[in-house]
Amino acid sequence: MDPDSVKSTLSHLAFGNVMAAAARDYQKDLLAQEKAQSSASANEEVDLDELMDDPELEKLHADRIAALKKEAEKRESMKSTGRLLKEISWVK
Repeated sequence: MDPDSVKSTLSHLAFGNVMAAAARDYQKDLLAQEKAQSSASANEEVDLDELMDDPELEKLHADRIAALKKEAEKRESMKSTGRLLKEISWVK
């Protein structure tokens, strides 16, 4: 057994182990970067001024306000006629 060949073989094995560890570390770094980028894109800031001028949002808001007003009127009507108490007691 030649000492130089043993030394060379051990050196190649050590180099292979170092390269494998470096590849694992590089892969971990890439995965961490991808995860950071995906979470950053998911948490993009929204321009509130742009939302305030959005016609779709204004329509949704107006529809919701109208529905709430209608529900309040219905509840007030039921309260004034006494139907609210009848419906509540019917639930029991």
